[in-house]
Amino acid sequence: MKVKIFASITAVIMFSIGCLAQNPPVETQKPNSDYKPARAGQTRVAGVKTKTPYKVDKIAEKLGLPWAVIPFPDGRLLITERRGSMQILDANGTVLKKITGFPEVDASGQGGMLDVALDPNFSKNKMIYWSFSEKNGVGNLMAVAKGELNEAESKVQNPVVIFRATPPLKSSMHFGSRLVFDKDGNLFVSTGERSILEGRKQAQWLNSGLGKIFKITKEGKPAPGNPFINQKDAMPEIFAYGFRNAQSLDINPATGEVWEAEFGPRGGDEVNIIRSGKNYGWPTITYGLEYSGGDGIQQKEGMEQPVYYWDPVLSPSGMTFYKGKDIPEWKNNLFIGGLSSMHIARLVIENNKVVGEERLLDDKKERFRDVAYFNGMLYAVTDGGNLYRISKK
Repeated sequence: MKVKIFASITAVIMFSIGCLAQNPPVETQKPNSDYKPARAGQTRVAGVKTKTPYKVDKIAEKLGLPWAVIPFPDGRLLITERRGSMQILDANGTVLKKITGFPEVDASGQGGMLDVALDPNFSKNKMIYWSFSEKNGVGNLMAVAKGELNEAESKVQNPVVIFRATPPLKSSMHFGSRLVFDKDGNLFVSTGERSILEGRKQAQWLNSGLGKIFKITKEGKPAPGNPFINQKDAMPEIFAYGFRNAQSLDINPATGEVWEAEFGPRGGDEVNIIRSGKNYGWPTITYGLEYSGGDGIQQKEGMEQPVYYWDPVLSPSGMTFYKGKDIPEWKNNLFIGGLSSMHIARLVIENNKVVGEERLLDDKKERFRDVAYFNGMLYAVTDGGNLYRISKK
């Protein structure tokens, strides 16, 4: 009996020491609301600190209004520019070419040339896919196009729009718009609900393309096996629904699942695991406060809870998983560009839960628009037109 009591006391002491050894959450500001999380660890987890020495280099500046950065297979970089073009940079940030020939974009407000993705067979076919805000009737919408990249002539050839998130609305906000290919060569596409009241309610409508995650083929058709492909009055391209403004998408290399991050209103920015046919709640449930005031609800049967949320906001834009071994503690961590928060959020994930958070590059005081991974390094573009490279020392 004495042995058992001693063991129990020892366990309590060790647990207490472990708790005391944890760093406090990185967020120190008071939340906008007094909402309670649905479970422990859903917000404000313990802070972590990278131990491996790393360096941050600003390798390019004056890039205009960049929105996305992705690596080519050879390590060069392709950056979109909101006013309707793209730039190719070498691995050290030197601008090599400006690429033109794209369909006209509507660059008002939050619109313009948005994300870009390489065809999985890019090395052979040179096809690229991009999203942009397109004028349509008296309004506009988020569209996805593809074309062949002709570097010799510095243009995209035979561009064609393959998908449109209808209906068009008169709004310059919440286009969402990230692109990521899965292992089967299908394309995931995110879109926002356009912010205005006419659009936000449509995030819950299956006959609307607003506030959705789509899964389409390279030709823009519904991907085989989509959850609503045989449902009457539903867009067959929809994979999941109930999103506010999703500017972040990537595939978790440890599980193969799609992860997403989106803007809430005042607080309530979310990270979600995107699963077929699921409803992610907007605008019915949220951990943010409406700008018009009043309390919302945070849980409802049939609606998914976020893996993690922030209050105050992160303002999450592009994100990437770290897939290398150069900085071992970063393996399979999620890195998300923060706009109004002006830092890159590093999330440590275990068993599909966030167990640690760190703020990187907060000393730069920049709005981080996108983050990309290549060969052990992270690249980040900012609204100020700068490009940073983060690598092991």
